[in-house]
Amino acid sequence: MSNHGQAALQVPAWGGGEALAQAHTDEDVAPGDIAVGVVIGRSSEYFDFFVFGIASVLVFPSLLFPFLPRLEGTLAAFGIFALAFVARPFGTALSMAVQRRWGRGTKLTLALVLLGACTVGMAFLPSYAQAGTPAITALVLLRLGQGLALGGSWDGLPSLLALAAPRQRRGWYAMLGQLGAPLGFALAASLFAYLYASLTPDEFLDWGWRYPFCVAFAINVVALFARLRLVVGQSYAELLQARELHPVPATRVLADAGGNVLLGAFAALASFALFHLVTVFPLSWIVLYANQPVPQVLGVQVFGALLAAGAMVASGWLADRVGRRTLLGTMAVLIGLFSLAVPWMLGAGTAAGHNLFLLLGFVLLGLSYGQASGTVTANFAARHRYTGAALSADLAWLLGAAFAPLVALGLSARFGLGAVSLYLLSGVLCTLGALRINRLIEQRV
Repeated sequence: MSNHGQAALQVPAWGGGEALAQAHTDEDVAPGDIAVGVVIGRSSEYFDFFVFGIASVLVFPSLLFPFLPRLEGTLAAFGIFALAFVARPFGTALSMAVQRRWGRGTKLTLALVLLGACTVGMAFLPSYAQAGTPAITALVLLRLGQGLALGGSWDGLPSLLALAAPRQRRGWYAMLGQLGAPLGFALAASLFAYLYASLTPDEFLDWGWRYPFCVAFAINVVALFARLRLVVGQSYAELLQARELHPVPATRVLADAGGNVLLGAFAALASFALFHLVTVFPLSWIVLYANQPVPQVLGVQVFGALLAAGAMVASGWLADRVGRRTLLGTMAVLIGLFSLAVPWMLGAGTAAGHNLFLLLGFVLLGLSYGQASGTVTANFAARHRYTGAALSADLAWLLGAAFAPLVALGLSARFGLGAVSLYLLSGVLCTLGALRINRLIEQRV
């Protein structure tokens, strides 16, 4: 998103690629340049979050919760995992104030430095055996810091990319910002798969798992410079200002356009719920209840992430032909059908069933998530678009994805995998309902 879900704005017909030709500076401004910055930025953020998500299954239950059974330890780790999404809207609100006072470049620098520092700080966590409860407390604080930082990393580039795109290719350009999700996950899963397969269990739990968290800091440094090159440039600043893509207080947006924020969040709920149900949750289920080797599961997920990236590219092509909202509604229905098969695929207890769940899930995720963010943000008045898009994405992540691994694992352990089907179906109904309400609003206008 996306920022780990950032929204790419859909706007009325005015604007488009011709706006780029009106930048009266010595710099060249092109959608391709913006796209590179968006993909690099989103990939680094998703990498950070997926490193934490995978560690919540493979590392934290043993490292920080050895006093709990493995299931309860994993649920506790998933509870900490969700905290970043709770903190994210507060980070957005705070960062908007920072940007109004000190500028977009300062805000982005502070956010990515905080994100990198919190992520690399996790690499130095002591175990519960070494430090006791303070080790858990430190992880909680660092995870909250990640959430605040991610809220502050909204730079408006996905919105500018959508505005700069030719009108007939907005679906294609909206998809580009979402490519960071499968790329970030593929890199994180590949790194963990290599380390898990190459080290002994003791070596992995002692020091091997810490390496991906250090890598995340280096990736953040590269992403910071790639994005700063764009957002502090005079051409981009002028375009953002011309399109009124500047921050307003979050409280004002919620007061004036809170309904649109909710509508934008619920319209993407099916896709966002599926997001962690094919990445983090199945790894936990297979580790706890199946005998499939962890490197093999991660390898299948990496391949699935590549399929998702290809499906995202296809979503851009399809959206420009049938419409983004039509595609999103169609994919919600397909996700609903997919949810009905969850007990059969994951409950089969075979590698074939698990792999089928992962690969089909990733393809559906790519087709839906590629167009999920920003689908209804054209409802925002111009002055609210910048902050409103960020808040809609924050709320979609909070409602759809934050607690998905925790809820899915907890419900499935207690009631069976059919509960996961019902959970995913609830997201589908929210998406279809929101899209229907939005259509009625447009017809009345």
